[in-house]
Amino acid sequence: MSSLVQGFTKSLAMTVLSEIGDKTFFAAAILAMRHPRRLVLSGCLAALIVMTILSAVVGWAAPNLISRKWTHHITTLLFFGFGLFSFWDGIKEGGEAEELAEVEAKLDADWKDNTRTTKEANKAKDELKKKQRPFLTQFFSPIFLKAFSITFFGEWGDKSQLATIGLAADENPFGVVLGGIVGQALCTTAAVLGGKSLASQISEKFVAISGGVLFIVFGIQSFLSPAYS
Repeated sequence: MSSLVQGFTKSLAMTVLSEIGDKTFFAAAILAMRHPRRLVLSGCLAALIVMTILSAVVGWAAPNLISRKWTHHITTLLFFGFGLFSFWDGIKEGGEAEELAEVEAKLDADWKDNTRTTKEANKAKDELKKKQRPFLTQFFSPIFLKAFSITFFGEWGDKSQLATIGLAADENPFGVVLGGIVGQALCTTAAVLGGKSLASQISEKFVAISGGVLFIVFGIQSFLSPAYS
């Protein structure tokens, strides 16, 4: 039980500090300003839940492919590396402004292209589909798929995904999954409800430095704990 709680708390704290002010956070905030929040939130959350489960499965399977001693040492190095990387991000100035501008520019270009071709042509067709299949169109609408794909591919290879893999290899994977999902739900809901104003007011420097401290604490704890073979 203690291992489950420890995995949950570590994953929750790591996820919140990694995702606040991240590209996917900004993307969810901007998408929610242009599309129904319900669809944006469901698409982003679905992608993040799938990514969290996949990462935890990889982390859980790693000790079965490599010795637990090696996975423990690799996880320790990852935590220290992510901690130093987060500190470097926090020291750099203008990080959040550049990241927000980059995400907004990409979504602006995509949104303009889509509205030119679909504003009137698909209006009647979409209304007919909604009447015939409201349940399917709710979960497989273009907005849902767009939010899902942007979030999923935005998280692929991100430090939060790699950290989740490392945590799942060293902690209880069920606790890691639960903590990751709760953390992702909190951050994404805040982004969707708060919108761009909330995203632009977040201090990326403070979040990055706090995340760096957390990762280094995890690294020290992992270094001091015994590596079971």
